[in-house]
Amino acid sequence: MAVSTMDSESARTPQTQALTKGGHSLLSAGILTTRFGPQGKHYVCGSLAAFTNIVLTFPIQKVLFRQQLHGVLAIDAVRQLQRDGLRNLYRGLLPPLLQKSTTVAIMFGLYEDFSRVLLDQAGSSGVPELITRSFAAALAGTAEAILTPFERVQTLLQDHRHHGRFNNTAHTFRTLVTEYGVTECYRGLVPILLRNGPSNVLFFGLRGPIKEQLPEATSKAGNLVSDFVCGGLLGAGLGIMFYPLNVVKSRAQSQVGGAFNPCREVLLTVWRERGGSIAMLFRGAHLNYHRSLLSWGIINATYELLLKLL
Repeated sequence: MAVSTMDSESARTPQTQALTKGGHSLLSAGILTTRFGPQGKHYVCGSLAAFTNIVLTFPIQKVLFRQQLHGVLAIDAVRQLQRDGLRNLYRGLLPPLLQKSTTVAIMFGLYEDFSRVLLDQAGSSGVPELITRSFAAALAGTAEAILTPFERVQTLLQDHRHHGRFNNTAHTFRTLVTEYGVTECYRGLVPILLRNGPSNVLFFGLRGPIKEQLPEATSKAGNLVSDFVCGGLLGAGLGIMFYPLNVVKSRAQSQVGGAFNPCREVLLTVWRERGGSIAMLFRGAHLNYHRSLLSWGIINATYELLLKLL
């Protein structure tokens, strides 16, 4: 039976077998699956994959953030980080570590859960599976937006203009809530919603077809490379496609207090400040492309590897 284009490699992974070495089990089959449930492993694998990625790529993300916020060249952003010093290089790591580990867990886990529930409900209705899975992906992306406060705090801690005001993650959260209210933590929510839903639909919709176009892997290492390439190409392409929304998000979230300006107004402000230039609006997009290529390659390959191990 043909597999739907929305199915990932994980959906086609056979039942887990114990890993053995010298007759001794390294990972007893089913232990983690039993502990987390048959669907819970998708949350665990997604979270661990994101954790690995953030630790490895955080310095690149800081350079990219400075380019999005200030419209400077990559070399100038690197010089800013050099002036900030080594002790500030990983400043702001905790929010993306918590946020990304949780959102990627939600992304993969809720997609699988929503798909299972919606496919059961739509079983006899005649709704195409592609539509059902697309809706599941959009729902999962929308649910991720509940963690917007982590992106908000990450933005403030990475912006050198706020280094003297916010000390760390806990202090930033406390200051925003006590001085401005909970709604201040959700500044930049709209561009995040506009980004998450559509990007999830495209990611899960194209992941299977892209891997099918790659040379067939005949070894574990080959599968790992295929998963890396598939995730990397998708992440890089989507990163470019939704880059202007990330610019709007960064600009909106760098503000503390004041009016919540509409996305269109923020985008027009950035557009005017950068001389009405498309090239300036996409300043940093090339670095974002390479970072996304690496990040989503790591996430997808690690996720699929962990699924097989579990």
